[in-house]
Amino acid sequence: MSATGLARPQSPPWRRSVRRFVPPQHGAWAMLLVPYLVGVLAAGFGWAHVPLLGAWLAGYLLSYYALQAVKTRRPRRFRAQLLLYAPVTALLGGLVVLAQPRVLGYAPIFALLLAVNAVYAARRDERALVNDLVSVVQSCLMVFVAAAVAGVAPGRVSVAFGAVLLYFAGTVFYVKTMIRERGNPTYHRLSVCYHVAAVAVAAWLAWPLSVLFAALAVRALALPSRSLRPGQVGLIEVAACVLLAETVTLL
Repeated sequence: MSATGLARPQSPPWRRSVRRFVPPQHGAWAMLLVPYLVGVLAAGFGWAHVPLLGAWLAGYLLSYYALQAVKTRRPRRFRAQLLLYAPVTALLGGLVVLAQPRVLGYAPIFALLLAVNAVYAARRDERALVNDLVSVVQSCLMVFVAAAVAGVAPGRVSVAFGAVLLYFAGTVFYVKTMIRERGNPTYHRLSVCYHVAAVAVAAWLAWPLSVLFAALAVRALALPSRSLRPGQVGLIEVAACVLLAETVTLL
């Protein structure tokens, strides 16, 4: 009962189920989908990219709840989620491996990066800067995995990988200045310095990228002083992701 004596409205069952099996990590979906889409568009689409997407999303959900189990030291609490996502990941991932066994070459890298995530989860410090950057590297490696599935050499998508990595690493600094580290001058300076350097790196990768990253540097400099809600920050980043994907695929 609420303070007024009226019962609070209950969420519908489907919404409670979604909350139980889908984590409230809205920014993670962009980090999952953009590298995948960029990799597919840069390398060319094949049928195995369909199970790859399913394995990628299910694998993220599996890793999220596995890390939650490590963090809380209560694996039984997440048993239902782990039992759901583990076989889905294994089945779809197996289809990808059958189609293109070379993708297994990336497995040790992902395992190492996940081990770093597990260490930070055990410390209950998963929002540490290094852990965030490790997660960015994991996501961006999907550009190379998508290329491997298409039978394309890594060198042909290296510029796409570099651009995606450069952007998402920058969001780690920028988003902190907009939400958790708002008003922190040290983080603001770090974010601005990173984005200025990113303009030079982007120009080295491919000069059209420098235009986009110059705009991102301006947003990193100017927007932290504005009173923007998290939803508004997210919409700006959605637009940035679209521009990034379009720019990379037109190179």
